[in-house]
Amino acid sequence: MEALRIYTEKPYQLRGEVTISGAKNAVLPALAASLLTGEEVHLTNIPLVKDVQTMLTLLAELGAEYSLKKKSLTISAKKILSDQAPYQLVRAMRASILVLGPLLARKGRAVVALPGGCAIGTRPVDLHITGLQKLGAEIKIEHGYIVAEARRLKGAEFEFEKKTVTGTENLVMAAALARGETVLKNCALEPEVSSLCELLVKMGARIDGIGEETLRIRGVDDLGPASHRIIPDRIEAGTFMVAAALTGGDLVLREVEPAHLQALTDKLTISGARIEKSGRRSIRVIGSQEIKPQDVTTAPYPGFPTDMQAQFMVLMTQASGTSIITETIFDRRFAHANELTRLGASIEIQGDKAVIRGRTPLSGAEVMATDLRASACLVLAGLVATGQTTINDIEHLDRGYEKIEEKLVKLGVKIERLKNNNNHRTGGKP
Repeated sequence: MEALRIYTEKPYQLRGEVTISGAKNAVLPALAASLLTGEEVHLTNIPLVKDVQTMLTLLAELGAEYSLKKKSLTISAKKILSDQAPYQLVRAMRASILVLGPLLARKGRAVVALPGGCAIGTRPVDLHITGLQKLGAEIKIEHGYIVAEARRLKGAEFEFEKKTVTGTENLVMAAALARGETVLKNCALEPEVSSLCELLVKMGARIDGIGEETLRIRGVDDLGPASHRIIPDRIEAGTFMVAAALTGGDLVLREVEPAHLQALTDKLTISGARIEKSGRRSIRVIGSQEIKPQDVTTAPYPGFPTDMQAQFMVLMTQASGTSIITETIFDRRFAHANELTRLGASIEIQGDKAVIRGRTPLSGAEVMATDLRASACLVLAGLVATGQTTINDIEHLDRGYEKIEEKLVKLGVKIERLKNNNNHRTGGKP
């Protein structure tokens, strides 16, 4: 197990510039979409995170070949050698479910293990299954696997009972090769969904309504090659925006899409931070010496993202008053609250609400990362916790953040990565 250790003699004020990586949640469906064609798909701005490597390993298991050079990837699924996504790969990352639709549409059969990933509450795949059945698939659950078959999927109308990002992505990919027109209603509006649709259009798919709740997909017989740039990671950008606000810093974020960050920008502005555009793809975040408390409720895009809930909770521990965060997306996403309490935070969990009483001084301690975004929140807490903070089990962090410690080192943070029981260290040594 690896860990990160942050040394804080006095609270940091982050100053400087940071370049945001490509979006993990955009590249994973783009990689899955490569299964829809035997031609090459070229992707740029690839984030070098663990989840990308997991997906590439899975695609190689299915028969795809790829070449990754720096942040440029060429992938070809000319021959699909297997229609089975094995448990040992799928359990590591819930997004592996995204191969279900493409495999079924291209090969007529898909056997995909029920997914794993972060332990942040119940995240069923029933809407994926129901939607594919509506398109004509026969689906069974056998021994922990989804077994789906269809000679060729047929267009249909389907309305999601609730918004689901991966569910929308799976059905859009499946419908791209279905016979006839598919109408999907109550689709997720996240930028990552639109990015996938734009890639599919470049491959030859016929999709109307991109960025809207209703998508119309007219199926085609074949899809072809395409080149596509992965959009910036709005959650990584949001994490660094909170870092600047939390530390009273002055931080310029490069390679961002400001429009994707509006919900967080609004909340940070209310909390006292000043946020300015600093160029076409850049923003500047200037923190305030007094952080104002406020209530936040997570919601599907364009609402406040659940993936920023943990990071915002850290900010509220340093606000001058009481705040309430309501989590509406996942039912068990407050595990990080216990770890923040170990650092000195005053947080009470009341069902789907977290009551945070600030301002509480934080002091360094040894804590445990429970999921991807919880890991990020503990890194943020370490920036304002006096003394030494050690964050264990950071394999979660590596799933979605590209070399976060190296980016923080460039901003003056004394942080190091501990490997193999502290025998090997990387990062910024104190």
